Amino acid sequence: MTGEKVRLASVGLGKWARTLAAAAARSGAVEVVRCFDPVEEARATFAEEIGARPAASYEELLKDSEVEGVIVATPHSTHADVACEAASAGKHLFVEKPFALTAAEARRIIEAAERAGRTLQVGHKRRWFGANRRILGMIEAGELGMIHQLEANYSRPIFQAPRVGWRGDPAESPLGGMTGLGIHMVDLLSAFAEGRIKRLAAFSKKLFGKTNLDDVTSIALEFESGPLGYVGTSAVVPMFVTASALGTEAGAWSEGDGSRLFVQKTGETVRREIPVDAGDGVAAELAHFARCIRTGESPEAGGAEGLEIAAVLEAMAESVKTARAVEMKDFRG
Repeated sequence: MTGEKVRLASVGLGKWARTLAAAAARSGAVEVVRCFDPVEEARATFAEEIGARPAASYEELLKDSEVEGVIVATPHSTHADVACEAASAGKHLFVEKPFALTAAEARRIIEAAERAGRTLQVGHKRRWFGANRRILGMIEAGELGMIHQLEANYSRPIFQAPRVGWRGDPAESPLGGMTGLGIHMVDLLSAFAEGRIKRLAAFSKKLFGKTNLDDVTSIALEFESGPLGYVGTSAVVPMFVTASALGTEAGAWSEGDGSRLFVQKTGETVRREIPVDAGDGVAAELAHFARCIRTGESPEAGGAEGLEIAAVLEAMAESVKTARAVEMKDFRG
């Protein structure tokens, strides 16, 4: 990509916003020049750490012609209002996951971006980690054969003590860790499947009672393109991250933050580790966002992918409530 850096503003200035700002600096393609949070102390801290100019109000930030795009890193339930207002002001949108908590909110954001003619990308960073990129390439090249089984797990001990702040609110984190962790893998497996989910069955429980959120969630999936799949999330075990694509010719496994890749061909009895550059997934997704803004390309994880995850969250809640499998077509709207 050529040309000057895309100038962004960050809205919602918590820990992840600082992570995104640091990745923006590493990307060489974007820079965070302004910031806003309703808490004055958060604005001051972010401005000092990142070097972005704080805005006293969201309205002030959106009126700034220097700002080309907005990073939406606010509480999940506020994404639609914050993003739609930014689109109406002519700003490009990078919306953190989950894109929205309902399909209706997701459609609002998509329609606002389309009316404004602005780029819309969702922060599904797992697509950009080195081993996952290699698996996507193997699938596209047909190296694994016909994909028939997809599996993933994203677990971290985030619920060992009561969560502080909005993330500990069941309304913001339905289905516990699946909202903030597991949906990364739902998106990644959808990319592996090269298609949407046809139906799912979800199971979610509070087993340890240390928080008011579910500790363990699992989903069984059937994709429109044929493969079956599974995603699991535990919020009480040590860090464990893996994703796999199993085909008729070979299987491929990604482990950790995209730093390890294993392949086992049909007929072989052991997996072989394949050297892979883990890369910088968060910086890569922001560089991709900048390229899409400058060239008019469509983002890999855009509005359609964000809508799919919002619909999955609603479908999962219904499946857990009714103890039955549900059809995704009933939730996309």
